[in-house]
Amino acid sequence: MVTSVPRLVIAAPSSGSGKTTVATGLMAAFTGSGLAVSPHKVGPDYIDPGYHALATGRPGRNLDAFLCGPDLVAPLFLHGVAGTDLAVVEGVMGLYDGAAGQGELASTAHVAKLLRAPVVLVVDASSQSRSVAALVHGFASWDPEVRLAGVILNKVGSDRHEALLREALDESGVPVLGALRRAEQVATPSRHLGLVPVAERSADAVAAVRAMAAQVREGCDMDALLALARSAPALDAQPWDPAGLFPGVGETPRRGRPVIAVAGGPAFTFSYAEHAELLTAAGAEVVTFDPLRDEALPDHAAGLVIGGGFPEVYAPELSANEPLRKAVAALAESGAPVAAECAGLLYLARELEGRPMCGVLDATARMSERLTLGYREAVAVSDSVLAEVGTRVRGHEFHRTVVEPGAGATPAWGVTRPERRVEGFVHGGVHASYLHVHWAAVPSVARRLVERCAT
Repeated sequence: MVTSVPRLVIAAPSSGSGKTTVATGLMAAFTGSGLAVSPHKVGPDYIDPGYHALATGRPGRNLDAFLCGPDLVAPLFLHGVAGTDLAVVEGVMGLYDGAAGQGELASTAHVAKLLRAPVVLVVDASSQSRSVAALVHGFASWDPEVRLAGVILNKVGSDRHEALLREALDESGVPVLGALRRAEQVATPSRHLGLVPVAERSADAVAAVRAMAAQVREGCDMDALLALARSAPALDAQPWDPAGLFPGVGETPRRGRPVIAVAGGPAFTFSYAEHAELLTAAGAEVVTFDPLRDEALPDHAAGLVIGGGFPEVYAPELSANEPLRKAVAALAESGAPVAAECAGLLYLARELEGRPMCGVLDATARMSERLTLGYREAVAVSDSVLAEVGTRVRGHEFHRTVVEPGAGATPAWGVTRPERRVEGFVHGGVHASYLHVHWAAVPSVARRLVERCAT
């Protein structure tokens, strides 16, 4: 299937250059002009897609060539862009930075090549003038298969500074498509795991996104950027279709579908949009609830999914919601399927930072000074509601906490790369782990969970 989709990849030489400001600003500005914009993020990041969703009114989606494999990048992209006029893809880290020790795999450059998309490089110009030309030349010539088609200069100090930068870049052959001045109003607050999620900022986040859009509209050549996006060649790929993975399931009447409760709200913001789509396609009725506010699980809940987020920030509120903690414990005690990732693991522990949690797992959790971050390869070492022994997955860890298990804990995964160790918990119908796994790469996980909920 050949599909033409206007698209841009927004990259940078390194983290901190302004990719999120420019990408989110472009998404909001194009949306404000009447275009339907599909937002995407390279890599496993959950927070930037929240800002993208706020800017466009559509789910922010991740494109991760490590978690999902290169062959799924274009299909997942085409699934996300259905019904839109334009796609903006925010890169990760520096343009050529990918999975550690695995070459270009999962880098922004790798994804741009898989999407055959033009790349716009956002350069922090705050401490340079003529040297910018050497930097851009290096990035443009490093990989001839990457189409570096334009530059946006960020943190420009003055009109004179901008003139010097443009003069230097005139000879590079890479056009300058925008120049943005330093602007505090577009700054987004950060903490121990990156930006503060949209769900925790609401009105402030809306104002920040509006400021990003205004800055981009004022400083960028929007017509040239749109023309560049429209110059992207057609993609020869079939859109990913969750319903097609489970033929016949869609015929199940609604009343016969098991209800799976999915934790949401400010404390649990880390989730891939495709997970709920897979659960629905596999035959479940997905109902979201907020553990900070709701004192009961959704009616008739037959299973529970608790993704990642920041329970450590909300430990007092989560602990104070004793009715819900008891409801979660009772559901788990009944043997119902419970799948928890990272923050969900902490919530199921006996306590977090000394505060009572659900007590489903014989484990305690606490904050740590050490950041655990990176891609993982793992294999299921215990049968569970998510996977049978031997199931291989790729995942990602990202946390500053430590979980101390009680004696005799049954692990969920055997991590095989980059180091060998066991990880997570399997207890009755509970599967809890630090690993974030993209279920589009292993749709059997969603199917198995729904089947266990239906029995």
